[in-house]
Amino acid sequence: MHDLLIKNARIVDGTGAPAFHGDVAVKDGRIAAVGGNGTASLGAAHRHIDAGGALLTPGWVDVHTHYDGQATWDPYLSPSSNHGVTTAVMGNCGVGFAPVKPDRRDWLISVMEGVEDIPGTVLSEGIQWEWESFPEYLDALERRPHAVDVGAQIPHSALRTYVMGERGLTHDEATPADIMAMVALVREGLKAGAMGFSTSRTLIHKYQGRKYPPGTFASPDEILGIAAALGEVGHGVFQMTSNHYQMETELPWMTEVARRNRLPVAFALVQTDATPDTWKRLLAALDETHRQGIPLYGAVSGRPASILMTWKGSVHPFIAHPLWPSLAALPWEQRLAKLRDPAVRAQLLAPEAMNAAATHDSRMAYLTQSWHKMFALVATEGAEPDYEPPPERSVAAIAKREGRTPLEVVYELLMQHDGEAIVYFPSFNYAYGDLSQLHAQFQHPRTMMSLADGGAHCGYICDASMPTFMLTHWVRGRTRGPTIPLEMAVRRQTADTAGVYGLNDRGRIAPGLKADLNLIDLDQLRLLPPTVAFDLPAGGRRLTQASVGYLATFVAGQAIMENGEPTGALPGRLLRGPQGG
Repeated sequence: MHDLLIKNARIVDGTGAPAFHGDVAVKDGRIAAVGGNGTASLGAAHRHIDAGGALLTPGWVDVHTHYDGQATWDPYLSPSSNHGVTTAVMGNCGVGFAPVKPDRRDWLISVMEGVEDIPGTVLSEGIQWEWESFPEYLDALERRPHAVDVGAQIPHSALRTYVMGERGLTHDEATPADIMAMVALVREGLKAGAMGFSTSRTLIHKYQGRKYPPGTFASPDEILGIAAALGEVGHGVFQMTSNHYQMETELPWMTEVARRNRLPVAFALVQTDATPDTWKRLLAALDETHRQGIPLYGAVSGRPASILMTWKGSVHPFIAHPLWPSLAALPWEQRLAKLRDPAVRAQLLAPEAMNAAATHDSRMAYLTQSWHKMFALVATEGAEPDYEPPPERSVAAIAKREGRTPLEVVYELLMQHDGEAIVYFPSFNYAYGDLSQLHAQFQHPRTMMSLADGGAHCGYICDASMPTFMLTHWVRGRTRGPTIPLEMAVRRQTADTAGVYGLNDRGRIAPGLKADLNLIDLDQLRLLPPTVAFDLPAGGRRLTQASVGYLATFVAGQAIMENGEPTGALPGRLLRGPQGG
């Protein structure tokens, strides 16, 4: 007697093989049998589901999230589980919460708040500290209930500060003794079950105003010493992000680490406006390392890194205006009333507002004055969000056609939908004005779907919905260029991502593997517009996004979501290192 039998499904098994119609039986959390149409019955089961031809896939394996704090209070890791994610790996970009000494807890919160835009009040209220070492952090995660499986990486900023104290914060060069101590802690963490180690070398990441996280300027001795610990233990991904315009200069040492360890090294591979063709050279470098069998991977995104501008968010074109702080301090209804006031509107649209952002820094000026990169996320009432809008829909193009200033246009866009509208700013991966470079990146055998950033950037990014977007846009809905096959879209975020992290017990629909599954009405699948919610601890704000079309999501054979609603089942668990053969 099976526990679950899903019959009459359109099965895409995660391997890239063509879809087929058939049945899947589940027992004791594992796939017991898979049968195509015309095969003998798979037997009886306690629960039968007639899929009616709906799509059945493995659960999505998201390897770039920042739920390090949220995983201690939210078993569903919302909104990722709303989009079919059944496994989430956190501790990316060198930030996280272990190891930590008691007097550094608030400091680690400030780093996460600055780098990943997770409100410090939320983390202070939500995290119940029960650990100092990284193994103790894993133990604390294991004690908590989860709907999805979670894995954690060792973050460089926490590790360096734990060992070096104040010298780590001030970016002193690590001594040989410091490096030995860090290596010992990484070794300990990996043996306890860490999925890898992460670091950040990008100047975009800052905290407490203009400070860079520890590890940003780490010496080669420090980086290579820590990396060697992964090779010694024999597992773990070395995850890294750096300044994208100079990623090519990082390739030699990353290649050497991957060559020595024979373990994956993954770096963020994105397109920037300043260096729009660097991605081509990075793919060419991956061609060569792939030929040599070196496990170097470019972590790519399914869509642009999307800055979402809204009156309730962290970024919009008026954020640096002298009047804005007083407006932002008002309760929403009062703020909206002010924004509707012609006198307030006139103040915000005054000529001096155009240059106000430039008094901050160049990146803020770029985000708040690049009118050609601002679009209404929802072009017409009731439409799905458009993440690949044409140039003629930009604020700059509208302003030119209508003989108005860009500020007037963007103000009116933000005021739509009772002031709840969102202006979309594709920061990375949109230098060509479309997604052609992403289509090329998907084809490469050494790229890995990543960078959805679930749990992070609460006030201006909501890309945790990326797994759904891969189906709604790339498979079914793209009109501005070639699509990708359904089988590729599934494989790229199941078997491929699971394989890089050694999670060989999932990501495919095959007998003996973990029964993490998505049952999807592909014809009806769609993304809803993002919204601002105040549902985090301490009433914290975040952007979140829902979808329709997921009929059910299963973890270890148990339905954790049905028709978009949680079932209450919590079969998820902590992952300790590689899984399966």
